[in-house]
Amino acid sequence: MTDQSTGRRPYGLKPALVLIGGVWILADAGYRFALPALGLRAAYTAEPVAIALYYAAWVAVALAVFWPLYRPWPTYENPVVTHIVLVGLLGGILLFAVYGLPALPRIVWTEPWEAPELMRVTAWYFVPKAAEILFQQLLIAALVLAFAGEGYALRAISFICAALFGGMHVMLALGGMPVGYVVRFMLAAAAFGLIFPVLLLRTTNGLAWSYSLHWLYYLVTIVMAHTLSPYAQY
Repeated sequence: MTDQSTGRRPYGLKPALVLIGGVWILADAGYRFALPALGLRAAYTAEPVAIALYYAAWVAVALAVFWPLYRPWPTYENPVVTHIVLVGLLGGILLFAVYGLPALPRIVWTEPWEAPELMRVTAWYFVPKAAEILFQQLLIAALVLAFAGEGYALRAISFICAALFGGMHVMLALGGMPVGYVVRFMLAAAAFGLIFPVLLLRTTNGLAWSYSLHWLYYLVTIVMAHTLSPYAQY
């Protein structure tokens, strides 16, 4: 992919991968280690505003660092459609958080280890999650565009993203999550990794649709946790 304004590729593949990996690792490390060092608990429901601002800052970093990749994006983005999709999505999430979540059966955690955060969701959880998912989507878009710029076929990009995005979720184990929980997230992330490049490279307003699909997984998981898990109390 070439920037039409300069006639040059914005980044070589290797520098782009180093930058993407570095930004992702630094953001994750900051969440796990820097925030607690500042006296903040690394939990969305405990520090929703601080964590939302933290990921909003990383969104700004991603936009600044990877703008040369985003600028020659090959698909047409209709701002009106994008705003309709995002306002509808976030409005639906707000309604779910305020009215839907309290109506679901309670979760009674009976295991000796701490419950995964998706088992302890409150309405405040959705504030930082919106910023974090946007940050991840910007990094995924940069990754997809970097490979597309080198002439990789869409199928190859999808398999690469599936492997990388699924593999990144191994880090959930660092938080003490059960193996089954980590594996489920890895498989789901790999499946979405196959789909995201298609949306981003072949679909009008692909980032908005990709962001929405990313959100859908968490919403479905939360509903399933409150209704189908053995910890749901009716």
